[in-house]
Amino acid sequence: MLRTLLFSVVFFGSVGFFLYSIKNFLSYLKLAKPENRLNDISKRLSNTFRIAFLQTKLLRSKLAGILHLCIYWGFVVLLFVVVESIIEGFFPDFTFAFLGPVYNVLTFLQDFFGALVLVTVIFSLLRRYIGTPKRLKDADRSSKLDATFILVLIGLVMVTMLGMSTEKILLGTSEGYRPVSQFLAGFFSSGSHVMYEVFWWAHIIVVLFFMNYLPYSKHFHVMSSVPNTFLSNYEIPYQGIMLKPINFEDESIVQYGAKDIEDLTWKNLLDGYTCTECGRCTSVCPANTTGKLLNPKLIVTKIRKRTMEAGPLMVKENAEKKNNESTAETEKDPILNKNLVHDYISPEELWACTTCMACVQECPVMIDHITPIVDMRRDLVMMESEFPPELNTVFRNLENNESPWAFGAEQRNDWIDELSDELTKEGKENSLKKLSNIGSADDLDVVFWSGCAGAFDKRYRNVTKSFAKLLNEAGVKYGVLGSEEKCTGDPARRLGNEFLAQSFIQQNAETLKKYNVKKVVTACPHCLNTLKNEYGQFGVDLDVTHHSEYIDNLLKEKKLTPKKKIEEKVTYHDSCYLGRYNNVYTSPRLSLESTGVDLVEMARTKDKGFCCGAGGGRMFLEETEGKRVNIERTEEALATGAKTIASACPFCMTMLTDGVKEKEKSEEVQVKDVAEIVLESL
Repeated sequence: MLRTLLFSVVFFGSVGFFLYSIKNFLSYLKLAKPENRLNDISKRLSNTFRIAFLQTKLLRSKLAGILHLCIYWGFVVLLFVVVESIIEGFFPDFTFAFLGPVYNVLTFLQDFFGALVLVTVIFSLLRRYIGTPKRLKDADRSSKLDATFILVLIGLVMVTMLGMSTEKILLGTSEGYRPVSQFLAGFFSSGSHVMYEVFWWAHIIVVLFFMNYLPYSKHFHVMSSVPNTFLSNYEIPYQGIMLKPINFEDESIVQYGAKDIEDLTWKNLLDGYTCTECGRCTSVCPANTTGKLLNPKLIVTKIRKRTMEAGPLMVKENAEKKNNESTAETEKDPILNKNLVHDYISPEELWACTTCMACVQECPVMIDHITPIVDMRRDLVMMESEFPPELNTVFRNLENNESPWAFGAEQRNDWIDELSDELTKEGKENSLKKLSNIGSADDLDVVFWSGCAGAFDKRYRNVTKSFAKLLNEAGVKYGVLGSEEKCTGDPARRLGNEFLAQSFIQQNAETLKKYNVKKVVTACPHCLNTLKNEYGQFGVDLDVTHHSEYIDNLLKEKKLTPKKKIEEKVTYHDSCYLGRYNNVYTSPRLSLESTGVDLVEMARTKDKGFCCGAGGGRMFLEETEGKRVNIERTEEALATGAKTIASACPFCMTMLTDGVKEKEKSEEVQVKDVAEIVLESL
């Protein structure tokens, strides 16, 4: 009776404190902006099963993934032991033995996973201090101690569980099939009721302490990773990160972008609490890899740190305001005078991001690093007017010329005139139609969106014309907007100038609606992503295809047939905005292979590919810190021995071409677009 009474006090006291901690945690989330994350329930459940339970993302890194898989499923199975032990606290001698053969399976799995998790914990502890992976070496002392403490607690849970089972066998009260405990029992002559009680109490206390420690530890992900995965949006469907628009017509909004945690969404704060500090995001970050200050992991953990430090004070302050309690005479806590931007996260970190989404791709608990980074950029640009000096020119060009470059709108027609002249010389008919001449896109197969680089960049204009020639060759009826086309808004949006971005989106939306444009093809992945995934936020739903996909379809339909085999070693560079953001990996490779080239892959390829360094507006910013990202990628391409580096993005082409020049390989290695290579084979 005394045992049950004492257990009841310990159990209900522990549960009460845990609920108090969760209540506080939820109150911090309520400080942030609301957001709907309960749409597409079936797809969310599918993602949760695949990513949270099958651990598919963790298994992208084989050794660490297998170790974690063992610990995770060990815990799932061992929950039966915990529940059985807790019920035993209220009803002595209780077991799940009434389940019959099922109980035999459960006890076997408990023994097996208990031993497996214990071995895994020991190996993980050694790995923390001996042979530590690079991605874990930047952990500070408190983080390292926290990880060690958690692993020790997990180990104690296993030891006490196996101790209980062993004593039961020695006492002759064990039921079920426990081979590991049976093996351990062979080392002892007799059991002890006292030792069983010691192991049972130790098991209960460690489990309850573990439960209450988690909300204050980075290992809170044990509880939050499954809901965080369920509540993640960016794979429903797979569309990468879709930035949220700002309603500039809402006069009640006084803060554009995120200056502090209340300007982020509750999901951003939940991401902070879900971060395991595994460092997978940092290990693949192009900025961090090349020596920049940005560390995606620290962006997320700094959000958590700010939430934990300021959250309780903000909740208290809000409660006092609600109760009309004056705080004028009370000096404000210094922590509340700080902000997330500047005091926790520096502008240098934010501007180093290429928004390549490698961090998001690798995160095993579905954390979105990019949205808060762009939101903090919005604060710097629209609220503080604090941004790298190079952006003055970019923003001015966008405002005056409707593109990031200093070219007038009429010059968007130059490539059209050049194409007409070239086709005339070749004796071929030009099927291109300007929408301003025909008045509607109704009779067209597709509208070709050339993009700013495709119209103004001298090198990429050749790609634009090459693709247009392929459309002509295939008999596709296509139209262009010419000088009526404006920047899609992608550079301004990623650089935090949402107001400027929306002005372009609205103007383009009007033009697209005027001509009833439904189908679009573009050679720029950045235009593709914005038109396809973000224009819908502003009432424009388009069927958008990348030119590499369009070429692949024309080849499959036999509308294009390569006649000349290109016997050359080629390596293909995956654009982040084409690959990770829009899941296009196969089409460009199939198009290249159709020409007969010897296609070789780089060390980092497809969804593990490495950024060229131009995304997120970095195309227009100088790199003054560490190694240039494009040099890192160019060296990887050159290491394949390929004579041609193929790309499918104007930004990637520029960065790789500059990299080849920097490495003094211009006479040996060429950088070409997929469209140019296919055109050569006809």
